[in-house]
Parts: sequence; structure tokens; C-alpha cells
Amino acid sequence: MAKKVAPAPFTSKKSKSAVQKNPLIEATPKSFGIGQAIQPRRNLSRFVKWPEYIRLQRQKKILSLRLKVPPAIAQFSHALDRNSAAETFKLLNKYRPETVAEKKERLTKEAAAIAEGKKREDVSEKPYVVKYGLNHVVALVENKKAKLVLIANDVEPIELVVFLPALCRKMGVPYAIVKGKARLGTLVHQKTSTVAALVDVKPEDEPELAKLISSINVNFIDAFDHDRRHWGGGVMGNKHLAEESKKAKAALREASANQA
Repeated sequence: MAKKVAPAPFTSKKSKSAVQKNPLIEATPKSFGIGQAIQPRRNLSRFVKWPEYIRLQRQKKILSLRLKVPPAIAQFSHALDRNSAAETFKLLNKYRPETVAEKKERLTKEAAAIAEGKKREDVSEKPYVVKYGLNHVVALVENKKAKLVLIANDVEPIELVVFLPALCRKMGVPYAIVKGKARLGTLVHQKTSTVAALVDVKPEDEPELAKLISSINVNFIDAFDHDRRHWGGGVMGNKHLAEESKKAKAALREASANQA
């Protein structure tokens, strides 16, 4: 049995000095009811009247979470992961279309070569560039010429590209859904682009492309059967979840009371 340790000698307990209050100052507790004391500073950003375009963005985001979204549209919420997207754009940046200045320089060289009696192919090699434009890319996919298709996940309206994943899968063309039509637009010197396709690559880049396609197919073509069976949305807000939890607890209490 453990012995109780004796208290240390010559220790004096500190006496708590009571704070002297000024009797002339009266306490005035605040009441923060409606129409009474001024409210303390709080974060009121949720009450701000935002511009209409921001309100529409928010409403669209909330509706896409709350409502049940068909599988064909829900698949666009599963974009390519950041690392794979970085590798993909690193490869595609090598095949960006020529700028206006580059095109002018190439045409000048070709015109000079033709004037000298040479062929156009002697001065300019076959161009390897990323193809863009919805109709053009769809034609390439239908003819099985595209080697990799990138589709933006925020196309408006989504009906423009909603058929493209199914078409790519049917034709056996690898595809990936990436974040941001603006990022695809930057790739092809435009403001935005719904799709981009890679048709030909240089021989030294073929191993990298094959490796990229194998990693992309795992998340898209191989997962197509899973994606076309799963609906999106149906995510409720905190207030709704709290209300449902309250109802469930009340029903449980009532059931236990009836059993007793």
C-alpha cells in the first residue's frame, strides 16, 4: 500500500486576492435580441448580394450536388488526376499548333522554295500538331485516326460533348476528361477549347504516349461500365441532414416508448 507523501515544510498557501470592484460603476449586460444592442462583428459573407453570374455559378454547383445526375453527365465530375494531367499536358505542349508568326515564317520559306523550283516538302517537315475543334475531333475519332482525346469537364452546354466518351469507347480511341476548357484553350492558342486530340507523334515520343495511354485507360475506358451504372448527385446539405437525424432519433424514441 503506497504511503501518502508528507507536504513540504514552510509552504504558505497563496491567498487569492479578491479584485476590488468600483461601486460607482454599474454592470450593464448586453442583450443581442432583435432591435436591441449592436451585434458583434461576424463573418456575414453569406448575406452579401453577389453579382448574378456568381449566384448562377453557386446555384448550378448546389443543384448538381442535390439533384440526381444521370450517369452520362455524372462521369464529367471525375476528371483526370493532377499528376496524370501534368504528364499529359507536358507531352501535348510539344505539339502545340503554330502561332501566326510561325505560320507566316513557314509560308515565306515555302514560297521561296517553290520560286526556286524546289518542292514544299524540302523546306518544311510534316507538322505534328494537336487537333482541336469539336467537329474535326469527332471526324478523327469516327475514322479511328486520333490516338488520344482530351475532353473538358466544364463545357457549357454539356450536351455538346456528352456523347463523346461513348463514341471514343466504341471506336477504341483512348480518351480522358480533364479540368478546364480554358486549359485546353491555352494549349491550342485559343480562349477555350472543348476538345483536343493527338493524331501523330514523333518516334521518340511514342513510348511516353503508350505509357500515358495505359495509365489513362485504367480510369476511363476500363471504368466505363462502372461509370455508366452510377448516378451522381443526391448529396444533401447540413441543415437537411440535421433534420433527418432529428426525425430518426424521434422515431427511435417513440418506438422504444411503445415497446416499453
